[in-house]
Amino acid sequence: MNDALPLNFDPSGLAVLNAIVALMVFGASLDLRWADLQRVAAKPAGIIAGLSAQAVLTPALTCLLTWVLRVDPALSLGMMLVAACPSGALSNVLTWRSRGNVALSIGLTTISSLAATVLTPFNFAFYGWLNPRTRELLQEVTLPMGGILAQVAVVLALPVVLGIVVGSTAPRIARRLERPLRSLSLLVLMAFIAGAFWENRTLFVDRFSEFFWLVVLQNAMALGIGLLVARMARLDDADTRAVTIEVGIHNSGLGLAILFTFFPAAGSMMLITAFWGVWHLVSGLAISTYWGRRPPTAAVVAA
Repeated sequence: MNDALPLNFDPSGLAVLNAIVALMVFGASLDLRWADLQRVAAKPAGIIAGLSAQAVLTPALTCLLTWVLRVDPALSLGMMLVAACPSGALSNVLTWRSRGNVALSIGLTTISSLAATVLTPFNFAFYGWLNPRTRELLQEVTLPMGGILAQVAVVLALPVVLGIVVGSTAPRIARRLERPLRSLSLLVLMAFIAGAFWENRTLFVDRFSEFFWLVVLQNAMALGIGLLVARMARLDDADTRAVTIEVGIHNSGLGLAILFTFFPAAGSMMLITAFWGVWHLVSGLAISTYWGRRPPTAAVVAA
């Protein structure tokens, strides 16, 4: 694939992004206890619903969407790559802001990130091959398992463990750190994304009409899938909020890392993936603000 565009993004910036996300996860884990995770494991309905919606339905329906709408093949592959990526750690913070089940959110993020070593290349390759319009552009993608596991350990697992330990052993310090740490890390993340967007403002503006509506439509679809599956699984309100956000928030940083490693000339795919990093923050903040003002009910009322 040769779809080179003058996209100004330094791959080394992913290290900064990972550090920001790790700080966010640490802050979100300060009020989490091991007993919370044990309760999630004892009731796996939320995990099953979240993974089914995220790793099965979202990639499949994204492929169908690109096929039915006859989306440009390069843009289609970008959408499929994002759909194949696991949930991002940002979802944990957004779930907390939504008054959702943070323990379920972190559990889903952890499991989906670990499963990504197999599911991300499989889903991307399978659905890229299934759509006849993208089949010719598809190239084999191989993710190094050791590298993915290391990223999960540093960006997610380690901050979670540290957050739980600090919260359990020094609850007063944790209470003082929790709110300012979450707010600061979120502001830093927004500044990072805004900086990346500003560096590529001309390119984004020139191609805006080509990718904007695709990202918005796909993200809305993913959020809708998460909400629908959670309600069909009869999850309570807090779990429904967690599952919805997990399915709608994807690790676009992983997607960019894959592109810079395996598809350095795939400019259209990079536009889709990079803008996902902007848009899912906008949609996630909007949803979490709406839900955050409404305490979760004890059970989901059937529509």
